[in-house]
Amino acid sequence: MRGCDFYENFWRLLMEIGVKKTMFSPKAIINQKFGSKACYKVEKVQEESTQNGFPGLAIPQKAPLFRCQLELPEFTVVSDICRKKKDAEQSAADLALKRLGHNSVAENPSDKDPCDALIDQIKYLFSDEFPLPLHPLRSHLRAALLRRGDLYGLVPASVIAACDTKTSNLCKLLNPEVELKPFLALSLIMRTIPRLSGCVTSKGQLSIQKQNPYPTEIIESSDIQQSDSSESILVKAIQIPASLDKTVQPVTLHISSAGYYLDVIAEELGVTDASKVLLSRTIGKASSETRLYFAASESLVMDLLSDLANVKDFHLEGPPNARASYFCGQGIYGDAIMASIGYTWRSKELFHEHVSLQSYYRMLISKIPSGIYKLSREAILAAELPSVFTSKANWRRSSPREILCAFCRQHWLSEPIFSVTSVPLKASCELLRSQNKLKVTEVAGLATEYANGGGLNAGDGESVGLESNFRCEVKVFSKGRDLIIECSPKEIYRKQTDATHSASLKVLSWLNAYFKDLGMPLEKLNCSADALDISFSLENFHKEFALSQSIHDVQQSGIQGSKLPESKSTDMQYTLSGQDVCLPNIEGSDSGVFPSNGSLLCISYSVSLVTEGGHAKELIESKDEYEFEMGAGAVISALEAVVTQMSAGQCAHFNMNLPPQEFILAAVDDPGRIHSLLSSEACCLEYHVTLLHVTKPPEERMEQALFSPPLSKQRVEYAVQQIKKSCAATLVDFGCGAGSLLDSLLDYPTSLEKIVGVDISQKSLGRAAKVLHAKLSSKSDAGVKSAILYDGSITEFEPQLCGFDIGTCLEVIEHMEEEQACLFGDIALSFFRPKVLIVSTPNYEYNVILQGSSPTTQEEDPEEKRQSQSCKFRNHDHKFEWTREQFNHWASDLAKRHHYSVEFSGVGGSGDVEPGFASQIAVFNQESLLDEDDLPTQENSSEHCKVIWEWNCDDRSVPSSTRN
Repeated sequence: MRGCDFYENFWRLLMEIGVKKTMFSPKAIINQKFGSKACYKVEKVQEESTQNGFPGLAIPQKAPLFRCQLELPEFTVVSDICRKKKDAEQSAADLALKRLGHNSVAENPSDKDPCDALIDQIKYLFSDEFPLPLHPLRSHLRAALLRRGDLYGLVPASVIAACDTKTSNLCKLLNPEVELKPFLALSLIMRTIPRLSGCVTSKGQLSIQKQNPYPTEIIESSDIQQSDSSESILVKAIQIPASLDKTVQPVTLHISSAGYYLDVIAEELGVTDASKVLLSRTIGKASSETRLYFAASESLVMDLLSDLANVKDFHLEGPPNARASYFCGQGIYGDAIMASIGYTWRSKELFHEHVSLQSYYRMLISKIPSGIYKLSREAILAAELPSVFTSKANWRRSSPREILCAFCRQHWLSEPIFSVTSVPLKASCELLRSQNKLKVTEVAGLATEYANGGGLNAGDGESVGLESNFRCEVKVFSKGRDLIIECSPKEIYRKQTDATHSASLKVLSWLNAYFKDLGMPLEKLNCSADALDISFSLENFHKEFALSQSIHDVQQSGIQGSKLPESKSTDMQYTLSGQDVCLPNIEGSDSGVFPSNGSLLCISYSVSLVTEGGHAKELIESKDEYEFEMGAGAVISALEAVVTQMSAGQCAHFNMNLPPQEFILAAVDDPGRIHSLLSSEACCLEYHVTLLHVTKPPEERMEQALFSPPLSKQRVEYAVQQIKKSCAATLVDFGCGAGSLLDSLLDYPTSLEKIVGVDISQKSLGRAAKVLHAKLSSKSDAGVKSAILYDGSITEFEPQLCGFDIGTCLEVIEHMEEEQACLFGDIALSFFRPKVLIVSTPNYEYNVILQGSSPTTQEEDPEEKRQSQSCKFRNHDHKFEWTREQFNHWASDLAKRHHYSVEFSGVGGSGDVEPGFASQIAVFNQESLLDEDDLPTQENSSEHCKVIWEWNCDDRSVPSSTRN
């Protein structure tokens, strides 16, 4: 902690005394040296402390602390524990500088003129004192001394600009356009030569060499010696033509052990030597050495060597290379070569990796949100970016936040800004009440409110209590800090992480829709943005994604253009609305276990490219096990539509038309061969899928996939309204389970003074006691004065449960046999006799929407019905589920026999629209009071319930009785 305090105080002191000299923090120096290759990972840690300022207080006080891991190309360091994230990052950067032998405070760059600083830096790079043996530029100097003839010792200026971070930053300081036009840095570097003592260049060369030979000891220490070996390094690369009409092609670079790799690339580009080869910045992951290499024309060379003070326009011969520029976010002209080769900080030896056509197309689809997700799942032709974030447990691989950050990096945007705000519970409740409507999964299934959760967690380990929910706002900026996209969701969440991921997914879904339809009319783009609570700057948006349309449109036209017209596609009978999918052929016996929304499915699948007539078939993707959540849109819609018709253990195969070509070529090992097949004949994709097993969802998770807020939350709010309407002071919850209803009721201001719960599960009652005791003991302003939990059956009389103002029995009776449910109704209204009784149960007719299956008749043979309904009811442990007619008949008859009136309502959906409410509710109101003599007493009945837990506001007692 001391190191972190030092940095915090040091920089504050500089601000207080008004230091004018430009000072650079350790992190800034690391950025100068390593740029995007420096990766900071901050984690939150907890440190307990009893030094809380209150003597005698034994409760440990916790505050969030941070630790940072800094990953550099050659090593990784971990910071001290700090109070702030930024201090942890500075601490890690300082440790890294110490390992590099750099004193961060004493050796910060001065505020000298940038031109003078650039001259000093170039002079230093070519001096005998250049100290870092593993600096990439040192390896280039070594390679230059192995060149022969007039090229001996010449180091291309483009290499200096690309490999020395300080030189690059100074060039950007002198001319900000260098960021997007890397060749401008060469003119700045070449202009320093007349003022450099000891450095020269050759006529017409964009290169620099040391005027005097290096001392012998430096030559020897650098291990510079000519090699007689004829061995060559073969490096696979990609040639990207400037013309979009030409396809990218693989090339092989033959680099001799005694040669300079840039000379080989120059030859491939058709120029005389390496000085005319221009380099882009690195692309891909932080440790990547992948760059775009392109040639400078003779006219551009002359412009760059001239006095640029009077030159306004460069003569850039050749068309701009849209595809190459799209990858690196910089201006690339003429044909380009994409190669992963160069010298690194890790070793003085030449680093190289193959760049294949598959690599190229994978990099291309990683520019699309769904492509990033597909690659993370390693299922390019099966996976799809989910439309809903239900929970962290059900999400697989890269999270929505990680995908959004990756997307911004791929397009050279600033890191997205996430702003999480706390919403007071009272405001949250009002908002949730106003949103009590059914929502379509694709549009607003993003809400993941966990209404039945006991304790709350903010997502990173910190406890946030029960007074707040969360909302997250996301902003996406350009590198120039121009606002591009702003997402301000209306939904609120119980966890910070859920709010962040859901907001991120909204932005990703909108961007994904745009990339799927790059010609989308502005009106449609605005409508889709409004539906997802997104606003955007059209000017900035088009500026940043201008190249996307031409690049991705080319890939799509490759399967729909003249070479592969739609009329040549295989003859299919389309049966799925809006899907280019033929009728699936399902094989295997029906196991009766069907998937439903919220189920976790595990499938095996294979995808083959099949030509018309089936005379050619190429396997392009397969997985033995692939898990996804049904109804979340986590697989392509065609696959999900087919799997919906299958039961566990069944197999199916179906054909569908081709997706955009870039996805097919990214999935195969040999895109060249597949591309030829695509270009020569009409093809389709053939899918073979086996549904291995289905993990059925709990009822709440399935309902959350379609409703916001979830039905459980809506039922609580319905009960609250009835409590307020009746001014109830006492409440009993029949079948309280783990106390979710009682727990939730404590979050609302009501007239309740006494709450009671009864259930037959001691395990559930134990959880309920823990949650209720914690909340009641912490709420000094709670109106509830007493609470009791009973262990007992609600179908047996218990005097302690009689005479309450209001009784609730929410989603309980379906867990009994029908006879027991009817018995409970009679017991409740004839003996317990609450003034108001609220009973809710699933509407069986609504399952056709929830499960995507057709309801069966309730009058089937009992044994056959029991075997078939395992996948028809909403949960495994439901013994029955009633239609509206059955529920109305039961409730009306019950009310009539026991002198109650009954009103019918529900939550989820609408009672006026078929098939009614998802959860149907009956509210029984007592019409007449029985005489005291008619009421059952403890004298003529035995006690069946046992007190498990009791709480009183006067003495705040611990549980008075416990049963294991």
